Amino acid sequence: MDTVWVFGDQLNREFAHLRGAEPSTHRILMVRSRAQLGGRRHRQRVHLVLTAMRRFAAGLRREGFEVDEREAPTLIEGLEGHRREYRPEQVIAMEPLSRRGLRLLGARSIRIVRSDQFLCHYEDFAAWAAGRRRLRNEDFYRWQRRRLGYLMDGDEPAGGRWNYDPENRRPPPRAERPWPERHPFLLDATDREVLHSLPEGLWGDPPSGWWPTSREQALERLEEFVGGVLPHFGPYQDAMLTDDWHLAHSLLSPALNLGLLTPAEVCDAVEEAYRRGAVPIESAEGFIRQVIGWREYVWGLYWLWGEAYAASNHFEADLPLPPAFRGEPTEMACVAATIAGLERRGYAHHIQRLMVLGNLALLAGIDPQAMVRWMQRSFVDGAEWVMVPNVIGMALHADGGRMATKPYAASGAYIDRMSDSCGDCRFDPKQRSEPGACPFTTLYWDFLDRHRQALEPNPRMRLQIRNLDRIADRLPGIRADAERVRRVLTDGAL
Repeated sequence: MDTVWVFGDQLNREFAHLRGAEPSTHRILMVRSRAQLGGRRHRQRVHLVLTAMRRFAAGLRREGFEVDEREAPTLIEGLEGHRREYRPEQVIAMEPLSRRGLRLLGARSIRIVRSDQFLCHYEDFAAWAAGRRRLRNEDFYRWQRRRLGYLMDGDEPAGGRWNYDPENRRPPPRAERPWPERHPFLLDATDREVLHSLPEGLWGDPPSGWWPTSREQALERLEEFVGGVLPHFGPYQDAMLTDDWHLAHSLLSPALNLGLLTPAEVCDAVEEAYRRGAVPIESAEGFIRQVIGWREYVWGLYWLWGEAYAASNHFEADLPLPPAFRGEPTEMACVAATIAGLERRGYAHHIQRLMVLGNLALLAGIDPQAMVRWMQRSFVDGAEWVMVPNVIGMALHADGGRMATKPYAASGAYIDRMSDSCGDCRFDPKQRSEPGACPFTTLYWDFLDRHRQALEPNPRMRLQIRNLDRIADRLPGIRADAERVRRVLTDGAL
């Protein structure tokens, strides 16, 4: 009998390694690796993975499969224990989602099948990228639209435009929120058993039912999103509200990353809703762009650029993580709200990640590799392939511009415009270096000043550099205040 090895982020019966498996000819192996689940990881991330694995194993048993669920110090030790006990004729596994995982399997006499967990395999992405001077997400996204057929009317994009991003940047609504409320799932005996078994050293609140841990829950969350929330996604996808953590976001990324949902079925549901007139084009296009464009672009770049990319540090940033990122008190209202939400749910939406956490790390000069490790361990949808390109390339510009055409650096004015955090904050986003100036604003001007030589040749940064020239007489004071902000930030007193 053969063994099919199922990893904790490949939980779908229709994936390549399981599609042809039968109880009479295949046994299932699932390993809980203590090395991958211990340490200072978010409690809800570990609970999510372990509970989803347990529910998936139960489903396979109901089909008649024998499932060997085992805990081991490492994945490989779990495999070796299984082989000693069951003597399988061969072990079959689908390509893992990390380079290290693929190397491990390649050295263990395992038949590896090509992954179909994404709509664009990384080898196909490499073929698309070959010979291009610059790998632009927009070019990749349009290629994906054409070959997959999403939101296409013949050879033309639905609605006459490829991209509705300008319509997707409204500030948060000041009156009633237009999107419906979402509700958590009830925790059951399986959830409680997993919670009781969690390792020591985790951080964050215990789960309250927001993250799907089964295929059924994931489909329910998808239906909820497409049926009532998606129409409002487009206009407000960049907004931030202190008392509304999810706004009109889908909350589907953890389920997608574990395989409980596939990108095709998610996009199919969105396309169908648009075609029957239930969702405006700017919301349908904005969401599909995130799934078949950005998500798969990040996946492809992770594999294309290899391990050296993860060590990039273009600005030679070396500050440690601020204690505020570990839950220590901070007077920066936007940071405090984002970290509080992260502690409660293991989640922050993409603008909080990019323009609050990432922006602060970029401006202050926080070590990129430390930032990657922290984000990978802190988010329920954390994975190496997610965090390396998003943090190194998008948020911290540590790759020198290979991924993003300019640094996503912004002063407190951006946060003031796109959130409601600044009204009750003691810091003033309009001030650069005066007492009470917003740390984001002080650090922003100092960042432009410190890295002027590297930034000036970039045509997309010329306006910011010209603005820097207009305040040349203020720069000595800004430099001094920025040095104080960085010191206080890393001391945990800001």
